[in-house]
Amino acid sequence: MTTRAVETTRELAAFLRTRRERLDPHDLGLPSRRQARRTPGLRREEVAELAGVSVDYVVRLEQGRGLRPSAEVVEALARALRLAPAERVYLFDLAQQRPRSAGKPATTAAPPLTRLVADLSPLPAMLMNHRYDSLAWNREMTRLLLDFETLPPSRRNSMRLCLTHPEIREFYVDRERAVREGIAHLRAAWAAHPEDRALTGLIAELMARDEDFARLWAERDIKVNGRGDKVLRHPDVGVIALRFEVLVPLEDPDQRLLIFRAADDESRSALDRLYAR
Repeated sequence: MTTRAVETTRELAAFLRTRRERLDPHDLGLPSRRQARRTPGLRREEVAELAGVSVDYVVRLEQGRGLRPSAEVVEALARALRLAPAERVYLFDLAQQRPRSAGKPATTAAPPLTRLVADLSPLPAMLMNHRYDSLAWNREMTRLLLDFETLPPSRRNSMRLCLTHPEIREFYVDRERAVREGIAHLRAAWAAHPEDRALTGLIAELMARDEDFARLWAERDIKVNGRGDKVLRHPDVGVIALRFEVLVPLEDPDQRLLIFRAADDESRSALDRLYAR
C-alpha cells in the first residue's frame, strides 16, 4: 500500500469511530441493553445492524485493515451513522468511491473567470481553488483584506493568511469559527484530492505551526458552508458585518468564487468609506 493509501485508511477508521461515538442510541430508537455502556455512542454491533453488514466488517474498518467498502456499503454506513451531506461526501471520498476530477488542480484563473471577478465590483469578490489559494480578486477585495499582489503566489493561501498573517489574524471577530470553517473545507478537499501533494504539505505545515489548527483538525468536522456570514474588525473603518456566497463554475469545478455583501446599512456605509480611501 502507498503512504497515501495508508493515511486514507487510517482516516476512514478514525472518522467512522468518531461518528459512531457521537450518536445517542436513544435518539435512534434502539432498545435498552442490560449491560452498561463503557464508551459513549453506539456499539459496533448496533452500527452493523443498522447498516446491514457484519460486526466483523465494522471492526476491521475501524481498525484500518485496508478494506475498501463498496459504494453500497458506504451509503449504508452513512445512513446508519446519520451523516450530514458534507460528511457523507467525505466518507465516499475516503472510501475512494466518488469519481475523481480529471486533470491537475488549478493554479491560475481561467480568463473568463478573471473578468467576471472584476465585473462583480463593487462587491468584493475572489476566485480560489480547492486549497484556498487565491487566483483572482478585484479592487474591493484588495481594500477589504489585503493586496495579494504584494505576496508571492505560493503565499496567497487564505487559510495560511488567516493563521499566520499578523494583520489578517486579527480581522475576524470570531476567529475560532473562521478557522474551524476553513479547516472543514480543507479536510473535505483533502479527501477529494488525495494525490494533491501541495495540499497535503499545506496541512502538515499548518499543523506544525499553529496549535489551534492542529486541535481543530483533530476534531474531524466536515461542514462545507457555501453561504453564511462573517464579521470583520477592519483597522480603517471598524466592524463590518458581511454575508458571503460561494459559487462553483460548471466549466471549472475545482475553483470557487467567493462574493461578499454588506449585511446591514452600517456595514454598507463602512465599505463605501473604505473604497473611497
